[in-house]
Amino acid sequence: MKRFLPLFIMVDACGWEIIREDSFCKLFAPRRKRLESVFGYSSACVPSILSGRWPEEHRNWCYFVYDPENSPFRPLRPLRWLPEAVTSRRIFRRLLTRFVKRQLSFRGYFDLYNIPFRYIHLFDFTEKKSPLQPGGMNRGPNIFDFLVAEGIPYFVSDPDKGEEENRDVLIGAIEAEAIEFAFLYWAKLDGLMHMVGNDSPEVPKKLRVYEQWIEQILAAARKHYKEIRLYVFSDHGMANCEIHLDLRARINALGLRMGRDYAAVYDSTMARFWFLQPGAREKIEKALQEVPEGRILSDEELKALHAFFEDRYFGELIYLVREGVLIVPSDMGARPIRAMHGYHPSEKHSYASLLSNREKIPEEVTHIPHIYRLMEADAREAKALRA
Repeated sequence: MKRFLPLFIMVDACGWEIIREDSFCKLFAPRRKRLESVFGYSSACVPSILSGRWPEEHRNWCYFVYDPENSPFRPLRPLRWLPEAVTSRRIFRRLLTRFVKRQLSFRGYFDLYNIPFRYIHLFDFTEKKSPLQPGGMNRGPNIFDFLVAEGIPYFVSDPDKGEEENRDVLIGAIEAEAIEFAFLYWAKLDGLMHMVGNDSPEVPKKLRVYEQWIEQILAAARKHYKEIRLYVFSDHGMANCEIHLDLRARINALGLRMGRDYAAVYDSTMARFWFLQPGAREKIEKALQEVPEGRILSDEELKALHAFFEDRYFGELIYLVREGVLIVPSDMGARPIRAMHGYHPSEKHSYASLLSNREKIPEEVTHIPHIYRLMEADAREAKALRA
């Protein structure tokens, strides 16, 4: 029997407001804490957890950026001649995404989403490596670099495997006593809430399933490890979307030309702009100031959120909508969804959660990048206690 197993289980989008009045994990992880997330989507949150650093430091923030010189998507531009009824279909995009990912040898999460093929040659994709692997960050190390350097055997979820298969692989590694650290990542709650909202009865049903799975993992671990330190946590929460905003139509009405005067990525909760000709910024800023569903973020606020990039790589102007507003159609999707995340971290449903079986969660753990401190400290302890 081995001495100690740190077990970190990330449940995507299982925010504080989702579990605050729910009994989720209370029997085996009774200590509960609300954590502030980072500004951005999972593309920013997960790397922040895995590295202990902020987007401005690791440079994993939003997926698509204006960078025509380095765009790998030029071969896709002829698809602009296909009917939009075909190219906007999710099944078409999903199959094409798989093909393109293989062709480009991308190792991280990749999705073409709803980027128009007319403009796809203007953009690069920023997560070419997997943050779930050593050397997977855009800048700096992550927890897996640390584990490899320290010679600590570990388990990490394989994104190409389903939730149950990853659970079973972890249980197998536990029963073989082959690991001293585990990072399990379950993502389907996020997708479920996008479709049904955060107050659907399907959400607590999914939480009950996760509880059963965690109990199975703990039952196996108790037979092979004297102490299991459990952490169940999320990267962000999820807010229901009640207002739909067609921001692209408002910008198109200005008479400016995309790709000549400006470039833009319309994410689900923010729009990011680059300005290519004099006068374009002034016109777009004026138009955005007249859209009451959101606001332009100043450099000072972006710096406070640790999401300011001096080179403006992710956008020269960032417009963020308030919680409950969904930009649709957007480059992320052509049709409305029930709930979304990626709002300001101080919004009610943006907060993440952290649940644990340790006697006390350290007071200094207040934001999701601080989860890294727990991972590194427990990994060191596991190594020190190695039999």
